[in-house]
Amino acid sequence: MGTLLLIALTATFINNFVVVQFLGICPFLGVSKDTKSAIGMGVAVTFVMTITCLVTYPIYTLILEPNGLAYLEVIVFIFVIAALVQMIESFLKKFSPTLYNAMGIYLPLITTNCAVLGVAELVIDAGTAEALGIIGSMGLLNSVAYGFFGGVGFLVSIVIMSGIREKITKKPFNKRLSGFPIAMLIATFIAMAFYVFSMISI
Repeated sequence: MGTLLLIALTATFINNFVVVQFLGICPFLGVSKDTKSAIGMGVAVTFVMTITCLVTYPIYTLILEPNGLAYLEVIVFIFVIAALVQMIESFLKKFSPTLYNAMGIYLPLITTNCAVLGVAELVIDAGTAEALGIIGSMGLLNSVAYGFFGGVGFLVSIVIMSGIREKITKKPFNKRLSGFPIAMLIATFIAMAFYVFSMISI
């Protein structure tokens, strides 16, 4: 239980993929203009991250590593992620066309979202397990938990970002800052806020 709590705090806040490790910046900036789209993207990324860890961890530990094929991990992981994203895209297109249209090009971009590939790589890295106080490998349960809470961290950060951007667009401010400049300023302040979590001793 203590390990899962540590994973939750680490993946969600201390080592947040977006504002701490700077992974997945493209959808973070592109889909954070309104909260509804941000929530949809966050939930989709969380789902993909969780399932990715559930599938890639056994593939690596049971197939690739024992057969000396660990060098193929990135290629295999990308194929798995692409397949998962295609499934989600088909599901949303059929059951939620509004959300599908709102996400636009950013939904297929989950395939190349480095946060999703990053979590698949981190859960097989011995350094991640060591940092969490886990002896040996992460194990399937801890890997899936890390993927899930990594996605929750992405969701939290993109929803905060979208909420601030929505508020700012309703207020008068220098139009030279509109668009990308103001988004980068907001992201900087969010990153500074999340940095505080790294100072907490667990």
